[in-house]
Amino acid sequence: MMPQDRLYSLRSLDTPMAGKILARWLLGMGILFLIVLFLPWQQNIRGNGKVTALAPANRPQTIETIIAGRIQQWKVSEGQLVQKGDTIAIVSEVKEKYFDPKFLVRLREVISSKESSLNSKDLKAQALRRQIKALKQGMETKVNQTKAKLEAEQVRFNNAKNQFERNKSLFEAGNIPLTKYQDIEYKYQGAEADLINAKIEIDRVQAEYLDKISKAESDLNNTLAEQFDTEADLAKMRNELANMEIRSQQYFILAPQEGHVVKATQAGIGETIKEGEPVCTIMPQSDDVAVEMFIKAMDVPLISKGRKVRIEFDGFPALQFSGWPSVSVGSFGGIVEVIDFVNSRPGEFRILVKPDTEDLKWPKQIRNGSGTQGWVMLDNVPVWYEMWRQLNGFPPSLYQAPVESEKESKNDSPVEPTK
Repeated sequence: MMPQDRLYSLRSLDTPMAGKILARWLLGMGILFLIVLFLPWQQNIRGNGKVTALAPANRPQTIETIIAGRIQQWKVSEGQLVQKGDTIAIVSEVKEKYFDPKFLVRLREVISSKESSLNSKDLKAQALRRQIKALKQGMETKVNQTKAKLEAEQVRFNNAKNQFERNKSLFEAGNIPLTKYQDIEYKYQGAEADLINAKIEIDRVQAEYLDKISKAESDLNNTLAEQFDTEADLAKMRNELANMEIRSQQYFILAPQEGHVVKATQAGIGETIKEGEPVCTIMPQSDDVAVEMFIKAMDVPLISKGRKVRIEFDGFPALQFSGWPSVSVGSFGGIVEVIDFVNSRPGEFRILVKPDTEDLKWPKQIRNGSGTQGWVMLDNVPVWYEMWRQLNGFPPSLYQAPVESEKESKNDSPVEPTK
């Protein structure tokens, strides 16, 4: 018998009912806690971010002016939906060179005059070419005529020479009188002079025509030089005209795509703006939506493309059990689409998450730039392991390597030599 059993006072007292109930509750909670410790817990990586678009073309776009000018008129108001090509604002010139409203008309007139001058120089060049060709043909004809005359003078000279030589012998023998001999000698000398003159005439004709041809070629070269200068001036003016036509189109600031005007960065009419200065911001009208999340650098190696993500959007009530996503309420599913190769913030990397088509559709009310909280889902571990990991500050465990990591490891593994 126990000592307390011999005491009557103790045997007369009963255990309070509340104590029994408390003990039972504590025992039940302890058993439940032990059971919970061995339940599966899905590890996750938490990150914050905002709503954005997956394609860069569907993100907010700043509309800038290409030329410097003064805002003359606004064609839209903030919040207005504009279509591609709609006029947002009209600017006017601030540079003195372009003040003349008829600058394009006058520039076209100058170009037309230059074109007429170029045509005239071209016609003059053609006329000079024809003149040079005619002079060359005339020189050839004249030289041929002079050569024919030279040949005739050569024959006459030969005949006169033969006659002179025969009569000279007769004169020396005393068979002919002196007067006849002198007459024949005079004819011989005349034939010789005509022959010399014929030779000189060929050189004179060639020199005369070559002088005319040289002068015509000089005029042609000068005309061609003027023509080339005119063509250069004309090319510059055409280039200036094209630039002015393009510049005149830049007076109208147009919407590059369909979207809403969300912010005007310039105050009002009459404000001067510089080249490349923003005028307003447009939010493209598109169903393209994604979440931009920032993850700690220590967790990036555990994330791979295609991982499931649970997301909470600001303004939408949610009850999220990160380890038990099946019992979460108000969160939406996503899939990791992009993982940056360089850090976006000190110690953080950016990932882009697109909607999970197998989960609930993302709400249409979310706006670009809205805040989000997300959990990249990993693999299952016991609850006790997760508690131990959190208490020690260890990173999540990766029991199954990501798909991309497996491929990379296979590609990087050395090839064994064949035996």
